[in-house]
Amino acid sequence: MGTWALSPAEWEAVRLSLLVGTTAVVASMPAGIVLGWILARKRFWGKNALETVLNLPLVLPPVVTGYLLLFAFGRQGWIGSRLEQWFGLRVVFDWKGAALAAGVISFPLMVRAMRLAFLAVDERLERASRTLGASGIDTFFTITLPLARHGLIAGCVLSFARSVGEFGATIMIAGNIPGKTRTIPLYVFSLLESPGGAEQAYRVVIVSVLIASGALILGEIMERRGRERIYAV
Repeated sequence: MGTWALSPAEWEAVRLSLLVGTTAVVASMPAGIVLGWILARKRFWGKNALETVLNLPLVLPPVVTGYLLLFAFGRQGWIGSRLEQWFGLRVVFDWKGAALAAGVISFPLMVRAMRLAFLAVDERLERASRTLGASGIDTFFTITLPLARHGLIAGCVLSFARSVGEFGATIMIAGNIPGKTRTIPLYVFSLLESPGGAEQAYRVVIVSVLIASGALILGEIMERRGRERIYAV
């Protein structure tokens, strides 16, 4: 093995992975909170269908999800064409497309964790808040959200870890462009396609393992703290 210092290309892959993962989490977090709360607290017609649609990215091959995203967000797609026409925004073969793919693939994990976090909050506390005159929104932001916050953070952390490791959907909609869309998984894939590349991939593989391990450890800590806080209440 050679030096342990990352090359400029490797640093760029790491930077893009962190940017894509962070953007995917921040962009999808509001929807994740809303859907997690709805699935935890509400009963309505079509709930099973909604859960099925939300969980599809977990069971579909990532390249199929990427194809559907490309079909919808491509320059001729019904969403992509309007984004480009109205806002001048293009996601295909751009890091924003990689963030979109990562967000869609990791979204079910986020929603599941957030749903469990809301389910762990004692509804009696919420009802007590309402009887004291608090509105539903006030109860949500003063009771439900604070008690569930550790689980919500855990969901975001797990979603981030999955986003950083996303490959199949990303390569479909964003391609494998050096310095633009080549994240850690795509960088490793490119190295393995070149002669002697397997021996050069160890540094970014180690970085990827460290990022994923750190995210899992942090997620577990947040979940444990959330359970302890709720039980203490």
